[in-house]
Amino acid sequence: MMKRDTKEQIAQEIAEKFQKSQGFYFTEFQGLDVKKMGQLRLEFRKAGIEYRVVKNTLIKKALKDAANADKLAAGLKNTTAVAFSYDDPIAPAKIIKKFSKDNEALKFKMASIDGSLFGPDSLPQLSEMLSKTENIGRLAGMINNMVASVPMVINAVMRDLVSVIDQVGKLEK
Repeated sequence: MMKRDTKEQIAQEIAEKFQKSQGFYFTEFQGLDVKKMGQLRLEFRKAGIEYRVVKNTLIKKALKDAANADKLAAGLKNTTAVAFSYDDPIAPAKIIKKFSKDNEALKFKMASIDGSLFGPDSLPQLSEMLSKTENIGRLAGMINNMVASVPMVINAVMRDLVSVIDQVGKLEK
């Protein structure tokens, strides 16, 4: 049995992780053996995601001041592990979906991304969203295309301006 001050310390640590993360995911892992759990942790670690098994009562304490605390607490049944994503809030969804295809014991409970809640049925949609890196890449591509077309636009405007000046010069003669 854990001492009270140890519980308080863990709850405070988890609360800080909730605040720092862009997104966090609750999963149930009952039935995953140690080897499978190790593989899952490795996948999360490669993506820069922290995956931690936490007692439901400590999660509830950590969430006491969070937005939607009641709705999040309602999903805390059975065993719970939390995936904290600090950089890319979509990455855990992709890993959970891929891993759970071969390991039915891993179940997605719910997620919170930038304060928005996603229930157990939303994993497919979350996992298909573009990651932060993919979105930045698309935006960079769009900007690159816009910048590449600017010289053509400037040339066209300058050509038209020269034509107008030339026409004005012919009128004055």
